[in-house]
Amino acid sequence: MRTRGVLVFVLLAVAGLSAQTFRGTILGTITDPSGAVVAGAKVTAKNTGTGLERSTETSGDGSYSIPELPIGTYNVTVSQQGFQTFVATGVTVDVATERRVDAGLKTGQISTQVEVAGELLPQVETTSAELGGTLTSETIESLPVNGRDYQKLIYLNPGIAGSPDQISDSPGSYGTFSMNGSRGRSNNFLLDGTDMNDGYRNDPAINEAGVCGDPAT
Repeated sequence: MRTRGVLVFVLLAVAGLSAQTFRGTILGTITDPSGAVVAGAKVTAKNTGTGLERSTETSGDGSYSIPELPIGTYNVTVSQQGFQTFVATGVTVDVATERRVDAGLKTGQISTQVEVAGELLPQVETTSAELGGTLTSETIESLPVNGRDYQKLIYLNPGIAGSPDQISDSPGSYGTFSMNGSRGRSNNFLLDGTDMNDGYRNDPAINEAGVCGDPAT
C-alpha cells in the first residue's frame, strides 16, 4: 500500500509538472468567404525578434495550433491555393497564454496579401476560463510599489486579494496572497520552469535558501 501511494504521488506530480510552461500558443480557425472551414492551409508563425519560424497545417475542421512558442512578437501567415495570403503582424505571445488568430481567407491569387495588425485582433480570452495576467517590464518600471517589493505587483491581476492567513503585516510580501480564494500558502512559484517554493512553509524561496535550504541555488 505504501509503494502504491508513492507511485500515485509521483504520477500526479509529473502530470502537474507537464502542464506548467513559460511559453505561449497561437491558435485559431481558418475559413473561406462563405464561412466554411479551410482544411490543409499552411500557417506559419515567425518571431520578429529572433527569426524563429514554426509552421503547421489546419485540420479537417479548419483549426490549427502552434504551441510552446517562446515569448515575443510574431507575424502569422496563412496561405492556401486559390486564396489570397493572410498576414497578421505584431501578435504578442506571453507566458502561458493562448493568442487567437482567426483568418477569413479571400479568393484570389496567393501572391496578393491581406494584412491585419495584431492590435486589431480580439483581445478577449475565449479559449480558456483561467484568471491570470502578464506584467510587462514597462509596467514594473513605471508603477509605484510599496518598498519596491515586486510581489505586490500580483495585485494588478484578476482574482488576487490579501491572504486569509494574515501571516504578514504587509499584504503580498513573502508570497502570502490569496489567488481565487485559495490559502496564502497554496501558491506555486517557478523561475524558468524550476520550482522555487520553500519545502517547509511553501513560501517563495527565490534567491534564498528558505527553511529547508533546497530550492534556490
